[in-house]
Amino acid sequence: MPSVIFRKGLDLRHAVAGQLADDYHSAAVEHIKASDYTHRSGRLTVRLAREFGFCYGVDRAVDYAYQTRLKFPDRAVYLTGEIIHNPLVNEKLRAAGIRFLSDPNEHADRLGAEAVVILPAFGVTIAELARYERQGCTLVDTTCGSVLNVWKNVKQYARDGFTAVIHGKVHHEETQATASQALRYPNGRYLVLLDRAAAVTVCDYIRGKTDAAMILARFKNATSVDFDPDRDLQRIGLANQTTMLMSESLEIGELFRQAMIDRYGAHELADRFRAFDTICSATQDRQDAVEVLLGEHRFDLMIVVGGYNSSNTRNLARICMPRVRTYHIADAACVVSPTELHHQPVDMNRHGPSTLVNRTDETIARQWLPPSGPVSIGLTAGASTPNSIIGPVIERLEQCTAEAP
Repeated sequence: MPSVIFRKGLDLRHAVAGQLADDYHSAAVEHIKASDYTHRSGRLTVRLAREFGFCYGVDRAVDYAYQTRLKFPDRAVYLTGEIIHNPLVNEKLRAAGIRFLSDPNEHADRLGAEAVVILPAFGVTIAELARYERQGCTLVDTTCGSVLNVWKNVKQYARDGFTAVIHGKVHHEETQATASQALRYPNGRYLVLLDRAAAVTVCDYIRGKTDAAMILARFKNATSVDFDPDRDLQRIGLANQTTMLMSESLEIGELFRQAMIDRYGAHELADRFRAFDTICSATQDRQDAVEVLLGEHRFDLMIVVGGYNSSNTRNLARICMPRVRTYHIADAACVVSPTELHHQPVDMNRHGPSTLVNRTDETIARQWLPPSGPVSIGLTAGASTPNSIIGPVIERLEQCTAEAP
């Protein structure tokens, strides 16, 4: 029996709206937004970035998950993994009885037609989707539209004989799903680059400064099967994990454009190189907003709120770090006292999944808050961070500035 796939919700949006508001909204945050994104209390001033927190794609994915649970109260409902990278949201879904196929005691290969499977905002690989369809599962697809846009470009690259060079984290669910799209065509190929340094290595190869063996060794876990640099780096198309740092993606694009010109000449560029801006608008808006915030005001410190394994949140912290003392915190519980704040160091574990998902190795800042006088704090939050987390953080900041150190 073919799978039933819901891609536009389940017609229960109004039925779950109240529960979503109770779980994720904050009257305090709405009040601050209405007050020119500024909160003052005693010696404390908190200024919010003009764009922060839940984006449309995340809001939609969580909405669909709540609709799914309501639509199928008597059936087992599964998520392929975290729906978004925020512990609070995922725990609420667990509490609602939604099971995670990424958990050790779950077995995706044993699902049948009675199972309802939610595909996360990051999307899933072609192989995963095909398996659920073969098993006849009912599917609820919450894949973000910005991710689908990247897939469209990657598929076009493969169709036209270009290798997809993807700026992203090779272990991230979205990048794995995007890379799989390059394999829809027999000659589809991909290579995943984490950062500028990796891009420079590949560009050196294009210019003839390094050999294929070195590329294969450096990127052995980040390329398609049977990847051949001599064959597969003659024509390339750039794509991105949608949550990467936009400025770095643009720089990588320019590095490759120039390398292809140096190797083949400007007259062949159109036949050798393609690039599209595939950073999602919400990611870009949040990065732009924090740049504006830092340009307009002087702060004693910056607080970035969001899951430690959230790529877009960590990139917001990376933007702030060179300009002001910055702390990436998960939630209000991190703000322990005026002399103790728990956080993830900015840029920690850039080369793989964060080890701080379970909060076991947070760094403790002892003298994080000025002990006296006016305190000005900037605050932003990643696209997977609900207002219900941001509000209590501001409350704790207010309490700490009111306490004697």
